[in-house]
Amino acid sequence: MSGTSTAGTGRAAHVPGQRDSPPPAAGSPNRWTVLVVLCTSLLLVALDATVLHVAVPAVSAHLRPGPNQLLWIVDSYPLVCASFLILFGTLGDRVGRRRVLLYGYALFAAASALAAYAHTPELLIAARALLGIGGAMIMPATLSILRQVFPDRRERALAVGIWSSVAAVGAAVGPLFGGLLLEHFWWGSVFLINIPLMAASLLAGRLLLPESTGGAKGPWDVLGATLAAAGLFGLILGVKHAGTGSPLAPEALLPLAAGAALLILFVRRQRQREYPLVDLSEIARPAFGTAVGCIVLTVLALVGLALIAAQYLQLVLGLSPLETGLRLLPLSVAAVAAGLVGSRLLQRLGPRLMVALGFLLTALAVLFLTTLGLEDRPAVLAGGFVLLGFGLETTLFGCYESMLSESSADRAGGAAAVGETAYQLGAGLGIAVLGTIMNAAYAPGVRNAPGVPGEARGAASHSLGEAYGVAARLGDPAGGTLLRAAREAFVHGLHVTLTVSGVLLLLGALAALRLPRSMGCTDRDAPARSGDRSPRAAGDGTLLSTGITRP
Repeated sequence: MSGTSTAGTGRAAHVPGQRDSPPPAAGSPNRWTVLVVLCTSLLLVALDATVLHVAVPAVSAHLRPGPNQLLWIVDSYPLVCASFLILFGTLGDRVGRRRVLLYGYALFAAASALAAYAHTPELLIAARALLGIGGAMIMPATLSILRQVFPDRRERALAVGIWSSVAAVGAAVGPLFGGLLLEHFWWGSVFLINIPLMAASLLAGRLLLPESTGGAKGPWDVLGATLAAAGLFGLILGVKHAGTGSPLAPEALLPLAAGAALLILFVRRQRQREYPLVDLSEIARPAFGTAVGCIVLTVLALVGLALIAAQYLQLVLGLSPLETGLRLLPLSVAAVAAGLVGSRLLQRLGPRLMVALGFLLTALAVLFLTTLGLEDRPAVLAGGFVLLGFGLETTLFGCYESMLSESSADRAGGAAAVGETAYQLGAGLGIAVLGTIMNAAYAPGVRNAPGVPGEARGAASHSLGEAYGVAARLGDPAGGTLLRAAREAFVHGLHVTLTVSGVLLLLGALAALRLPRSMGCTDRDAPARSGDRSPRAAGDGTLLSTGITRP
């Protein structure tokens, strides 16, 4: 994977406008500078996935989106990002990962400006989708460059720990960062701040990051990448509509059927091609497939619960956006601690025990948080978030390390691409699945509120934010009755959602038993033998060969 080569020839290739600098040597301190640049990119992309959570009430008040529009405002970013990872990952493998990365920075900045000044829900959804495309351009290049500049496995394990800590910090600090901005500025400021930071990343990336390609052979399968993107998008769209309470409605069944059909076509196409985008035999291995599935479950819990928790803190407890962010801070601190000690824990416990214990700790935290109610209990919140942050980050670290170890150095890019897709898919599913469970549990309690007009109950049953608006228009006593019923219904929905999350996390702990017992070195850690010219042995395009992701 080192150096730059022309796809299909192996000769050095010059990418116009780019300097094909060699990767920093193992003993060169410059590799740590590269790590800083890559982690900065990751921080911004991860932060943008959750920074909007505390701004949801403000967005609802100013743009007045419907319930489905509000869900799309929040989750269009991770869903679009997940859909386009394969496409941009393989493109970067052909034309240069740094080149795609720099274009991603530029698009991310432009989409942030559009989102900041969006004046309709539709425009904000479109801007968030463009942010997802920019994120998909940024993510696939980052871990492959990290893999390139850290050839030593021990140093790479430390880099992965720092990397995964940054990912968790970005997702967890997003609400705090958004809260700080909302204390002084309008809701669009949570996007506007991306512009100078992305401009700085663009300059630093241009000067410091090495260029590389994956040396993949065969033509770039554009049709395959398009099938994968459309299939994932249709599948998740169907899940979203099914979660609204009408699983048999055409709005749910048609996208589900279309998405599943496109993904089946994608799988068949990959099996028939000499140089597929994704090596399906790689994913089929128990350890690799289990690690990917565990990533989806972990991120599903993290992102979905973060959104619900932010609404609980603001709309039920009445905290300001800044106070909400501060209450979520223990989760971030615990995640950082878990990332920094992750390498040592993995060596002592092994992947199987580490991931299983991480899931159990997270499930314990989730069930502990079911004791929350209408009253503010800061100690319970802080304790639950500490357990949640440490457990989630422990699980993610073990999963990513296991997944990368299951691939040779030549295949690390493809393995990382699958992992990043799993991460983004989990983020989208977390908001869609847990959000719809929350809405399904919340609505009946509001619809049955006594002494409130039927039309008002129907409008308030869409979300707690809308219930506040309806109650204000009604006035007392009907408005007060409606608001009490809505807050109680939200807490009930929170308990149901936490319980479902706990069950999913316990299933993840059982699935983790399929991971390797120890992190012993295998032949996959060594480069492909020079005499082995098999495409699947050499990793020359069989996998996604994108180079990528967030551990």
